[in-house]
Amino acid sequence: MDGEEFYGAAYKGSKQYNQHQIKTANATGFGAAADDYMERGIDLNEQLIRNKPATFFFRMKGDAMKDAGIFDNDILIVDRSLKLVSGKIIVAVLNGELTVRRYHKNFSSAFLIPENERYKAINLGEFSDFMLWGVVAAVIRTL
Repeated sequence: MDGEEFYGAAYKGSKQYNQHQIKTANATGFGAAADDYMERGIDLNEQLIRNKPATFFFRMKGDAMKDAGIFDNDILIVDRSLKLVSGKIIVAVLNGELTVRRYHKNFSSAFLIPENERYKAINLGEFSDFMLWGVVAAVIRTL
């Protein structure tokens, strides 16, 4: 074993590096094919919030929208800048109370439709105090 030289790493680990500081980490000397497609982390604010000043978070209470995939304790991301369009899930104020329902408008009237057969549709013509609070843009659920 005379004449053989052993080389160690020049870096002894005195500093911590994260994924963004080291783009490729591989012992063969060749970059991995996936390195060409490496992206930065996912920012949920960028993905879920389109208009930050007009966006609010609500916690859903109740099961009126369970068939639409919105369950008790889910977090609703509500955008107040989105237009009211038939078929959208909205947060509305009816006689001073907040409610979450699907908005449906036909030629002569408008309704708030629950997504649970236990509840009845609300005819907005029967309420004098109706106000759109915002349109539900996304739902967050923790498992």
